[in-house]
Amino acid sequence: MSRIINFTSAINEALHIAMELDSKVLCYGLGADDPKHIFDSTINLQESFGPERVFDMPTSENAMTGVAIGAALAGYRSVMVHQRLDFFLLAMDQLVNAAAKWHYMFGGQNSVPIVIRLIIGRGWGQGPTHSQSLQSWFAHIPGLKVVMPSSPSDAKGLLLSSIFDENPVIFLEHRWLHNQEEEGVKEDDYRIPLGTSKILQEGNDITIVGMSYMNIEAIRASEYLSKKGISCEIVDLRSVNPIDWNTIIRSIKKTKRLIVLDTSSQTASLSAEIIAKASTELFSEMKTPPVRICLPDSPIPTSFGLTKDFYPTYKTIAKEISDIFEISFNEEEIQESKSLHDVPGDWFRGPF
Repeated sequence: MSRIINFTSAINEALHIAMELDSKVLCYGLGADDPKHIFDSTINLQESFGPERVFDMPTSENAMTGVAIGAALAGYRSVMVHQRLDFFLLAMDQLVNAAAKWHYMFGGQNSVPIVIRLIIGRGWGQGPTHSQSLQSWFAHIPGLKVVMPSSPSDAKGLLLSSIFDENPVIFLEHRWLHNQEEEGVKEDDYRIPLGTSKILQEGNDITIVGMSYMNIEAIRASEYLSKKGISCEIVDLRSVNPIDWNTIIRSIKKTKRLIVLDTSSQTASLSAEIIAKASTELFSEMKTPPVRICLPDSPIPTSFGLTKDFYPTYKTIAKEISDIFEISFNEEEIQESKSLHDVPGDWFRGPF
């Protein structure tokens, strides 16, 4: 039997491999060397590579991102880790006006190879300033690459590619994926090219394009829909800048229908970009109007009562697709506890 590891163990393996391959790979961030090791993703790194290469950092996100840019220009590859995406917003000036622009502004003479690991997602009422998914912000910036893995094997292969890419990469990890397990993840060095999506499930009737944790909900919805005779093709974006348009378009041409699942709020989301592209290029080929499922255009609530119906689940997806095909949807048929309200499972521990 092949080994089974979880998402954070895969991240940890990728960091170990990268730091063994290149002595100029550094890893630092809030909690990188504390007892919890950022969900165990940085466990044993400092013991293996020393405090000069693996260390905690001051709560000065903008300044430390500037340090990472300077280190990159001097030949180092930094992996900066933040407990939440929201904390990193203090460093947008360094990211947008320096890291993303340097290669272009100086005629390609220098690159800024930085990976910035940001944790997104919900749980335990963390509310509007600790639960944001702002991938569309980052994807809008020329010069940045943006990655959103949804499985342990992808997390490892995409992180290794990100570390050795010559561009700054935003690496978004949904906290509800951190304990997801997978069998057969390779132990050695392997790279998944950035900008390549993955067909999670072959299907003929409708294309589901998902990102990050929403792919888990897509798989659950497809299980229900298959009993109704609907065959779903699920495309995991994996990278949201660049986007693998060829795979998406090829799938839509096959199924003639599209639904896009996003972890962020609706207006100006990546789902809007995907639907715009599909509508522009494949309007005459689609049998039904494309649909998207996102968060509401509202700050994320904190209270249990308000969050209860805030986040879309596999039930939301199943109902939307049932409506597309004009078949009955009975929520009672899928009431089993596969999607939980504020925690993904008994293993979950908060607040961070």
